[in-house]
Amino acid sequence: MLAEFSPKERTALAVMTVIALLFGAYFLRRYLVLMGLAAVLAYLFVPLYRRLARRMSSGLASTLTVLSAIAIVGIPLAGIITMAGVQIAQMVDSIRQWLGKTDLNEFGTRLLDSVNQFLAKIPLVHVEPLTMNRVRGSVSNIAEAAGKYALEVARDSAGGLATTVTMSIIFLYVFLALLTNGNKVVEVVKDLNPLGPEVSNIYLGKIGAMVTATVRGQFVIAFVQGLAGAISVYIGGIHQGFFMFVIFLTVLSVIPLGSGIVTMPLGIGMALTGNVVGGLFVFLFHLIVITNIDNVLRPMLVPKSAHLAPALMLLAVFAGMQMFGFAGIVFGPVLMIVIVTTVNMYRAVYKGVEWIDDEPDPAEAPTPPWWRRLRHRRVEV
Repeated sequence: MLAEFSPKERTALAVMTVIALLFGAYFLRRYLVLMGLAAVLAYLFVPLYRRLARRMSSGLASTLTVLSAIAIVGIPLAGIITMAGVQIAQMVDSIRQWLGKTDLNEFGTRLLDSVNQFLAKIPLVHVEPLTMNRVRGSVSNIAEAAGKYALEVARDSAGGLATTVTMSIIFLYVFLALLTNGNKVVEVVKDLNPLGPEVSNIYLGKIGAMVTATVRGQFVIAFVQGLAGAISVYIGGIHQGFFMFVIFLTVLSVIPLGSGIVTMPLGIGMALTGNVVGGLFVFLFHLIVITNIDNVLRPMLVPKSAHLAPALMLLAVFAGMQMFGFAGIVFGPVLMIVIVTTVNMYRAVYKGVEWIDDEPDPAEAPTPPWWRRLRHRRVEV
């Protein structure tokens, strides 16, 4: 019966399908971000599930995969966020105490006098001279306001207990469904794409590479950079708020601007307020060590097919965060890679521009690490 549809009926069915998909997106709009995060996590853990499913039942394999995801992602993230929340409140008081015990050195005093001289030369504007007490008071008020704002954001994001439990249950069900039926979902996407399975494979490959680059690559690199930056700040002399610095610097490292917009001015400020050795250490550590972490880890963790120009990545991250919140750090680059792929495909089809395949050639596969080569040699022996 379905094969006997007339061309008009097929067109009507296609229109109805588009309407159904749009209505479904609108109907589930409150849960799209949650579903997207579950899809990202399922994509990252499906290799583990498949490996376990070869040796045991599907139910046991999915249970072990969920427990692994909680152990690898959930518990460390919840612990760091909890510790950061506690330290934010402590940071406000510690900054006030630190400012009360710290005096500007001679260079800092000269800098303050230079600023006052510059402000005095501004025509038609009267600005009261800056003093040490005013600087301390301003920094203390800013720190207190920032701490309260961070606590309010964390509290509003967490929501009520009932909402958190409900969202967790929905997330778990969606994650398990995508984990065990991921192949079927991919086949449905390919069938719905009017451009054919080959184009679908290109898009799915690009999306998968960007998810891998953002989560397994960019997040890992950002966490290493954030942890290194927090350790340098701790060694430099600021012993309060270590976990807060880890989260804050990690988030900044995910964004293309980098954590240097905080650590380098912080190092300069520490040097100006008396801690010259600690300030120089923080500044130079970022300049020499943290900036090179990306150069070392990125070739190993980020696929070549997920490359975006730095300007596009910056725009994608900020636009994604504005649209989806913190999850936009992942969804923004994914949407941008889809847009770039569509534009490049149009240019290849209609303008004759050569399509560049970024997928690696098996014949030119990179040499495996030394520990894998050693393991293979042991097996052969």
